[in-house]
Amino acid sequence: MSDLIAHYGLALIFANVLAERVGLPLPAMPTLIIAGALSAIGNLSAIEVFGVSVVACVLGDTLWYAAGIYYGRRVISLLCRISVSPDSCVRQTENRFARWGALTLVVAKFVPGLSTVVRPLAGTLRLGWWPFELFNGLGAVLWVGVSVGAGIVFHDEINDLLLWLRDFGVVAFDVVLTLALVFIAFKWWQRRRFNELLRVARISADELRQMMEKVPPPIIVDLRSVLTREQDDRHIPGAIVVSLDDAVRRMEQFPLDRDVVFYCNCPNEASAAFVARKLINAGYTRVRPLLGGLEAWVSAGYEVEARLAAHSPTVPPAPAPPAASVSAPPVIAPPNANGASPNIPSVPRASLPD
Repeated sequence: MSDLIAHYGLALIFANVLAERVGLPLPAMPTLIIAGALSAIGNLSAIEVFGVSVVACVLGDTLWYAAGIYYGRRVISLLCRISVSPDSCVRQTENRFARWGALTLVVAKFVPGLSTVVRPLAGTLRLGWWPFELFNGLGAVLWVGVSVGAGIVFHDEINDLLLWLRDFGVVAFDVVLTLALVFIAFKWWQRRRFNELLRVARISADELRQMMEKVPPPIIVDLRSVLTREQDDRHIPGAIVVSLDDAVRRMEQFPLDRDVVFYCNCPNEASAAFVARKLINAGYTRVRPLLGGLEAWVSAGYEVEARLAAHSPTVPPAPAPPAASVSAPPVIAPPNANGASPNIPSVPRASLPD
């Protein structure tokens, strides 16, 4: 590999970095480390290596940012379908972005999974072009600088390692290939286990709309992240906001004798299916995630409300039945600073209406 880098130089480095940043499984950090080692012994220019690497990195990241702007969350859904990482990476990235803001772009390249999603997510959230280029550029400078700098500092050890790999030839290749296959197999198993966890019956938008006309209506729970709700404040009528963590931690507060429907905007309804599976494992039988989430509900042409109220509103659509037979919706505590309900229906389960 060192011979290739020394021979083709900056063109190979540029191509490798760009390929990784656009999503191909060709890690660029080993190339940058070896390039740094070669620059330490005079075979390459460290400044030129640094320059072309930063340009390639920023170019690849900007392409994903633009895709996020023009195609929205469809790009993130595509990434989760082709990635070996679980769909929960989207939720984790959104949480970090909510906590750190644009600074997430600076550290993202050092965190597995985060770097993949944060670039189109920044476009989806309409982060300005200049803030994106500034913070992402700082992240590129830091990532390339650390990689090339490590090669320069440890160039003797890296050269010894490369000589060892050259001497052992096929054996060294087999070792590297085996490690790569083990890693891929582990990620495949991780995703398979996650998909098994999400294997739970969904409810369609049409079925939910019909269910909302019954008495009592279902409890509808909006599990979307704070960032997602800020980006799109529409919600299904009657829905209550509960964070993913609260839904799992306080799941015993959901009534056993009511239908409960969870929805989100994440790929494969990951968050909604995750919570539904947790409740099913705890003995609940009337919980389901909404197939397609809020987007499916809107695409079906059903009504939405613009803002979530402090308390759970009554479910609208059907003509109101006689007052004596109307079931009161569960009482929800006012949202906290993040807009999420600090608890799920606080009325004791036994006192909820049938």
